[in-house]
Amino acid sequence: MAVSFLRHGSNALLLAGIAALLLCGATGLVRLHAGAIALGAALFFLSEYGTHRFLLHAPPAASAFVRRLQHRLHYDHHLEPNRLDLLFLPPWALVPALALFAGAYAAIARDAGVVASLVLGNLLGLLYYEWVHYVAHVPFVPLTPFGRWIKKYHLRHHFLNEKLWFGVTNPAFDVAWRTYVATAAAERSDTTRVLFR
Repeated sequence: MAVSFLRHGSNALLLAGIAALLLCGATGLVRLHAGAIALGAALFFLSEYGTHRFLLHAPPAASAFVRRLQHRLHYDHHLEPNRLDLLFLPPWALVPALALFAGAYAAIARDAGVVASLVLGNLLGLLYYEWVHYVAHVPFVPLTPFGRWIKKYHLRHHFLNEKLWFGVTNPAFDVAWRTYVATAAAERSDTTRVLFR
């Protein structure tokens, strides 16, 4: 299962980036800060919800190029939710996004250790997201009660109503922004597979 996970998307690249940043910290090239790592992970989880809800579920763009990106990055994943090649963030999307975050962190923090720590937190959050998302879409029963619950939680978004349950790793932002409802209270959508029919 882990081999399949590493073969797709940016997952091997994420692990390499995490290892490189940890090595930089271990060798003293940069001083990693636990608080900044935690903040980087928290910022990732905030962006997870916002990106999923407002960017990946945005209406089709006027530009054909942008529409192709929308299909590859999310629309087609809803159409074929079990296709592993559509499940993960591709490297061509990861690298520019990471560069934007790192640039913003550098402009604010102006300290290489803080920037590296924030980026490390982002990468750890993204790796966790990719794993949880992967487990939700493959025939595997998670070992923990939370793992089983979060898998069902995400699959509701795909098979019951795509306008709810945008959190993949946790429901916190769904609760905060009222996109969380009890399963019994949710209306079944006829556009979970084909977004924006």
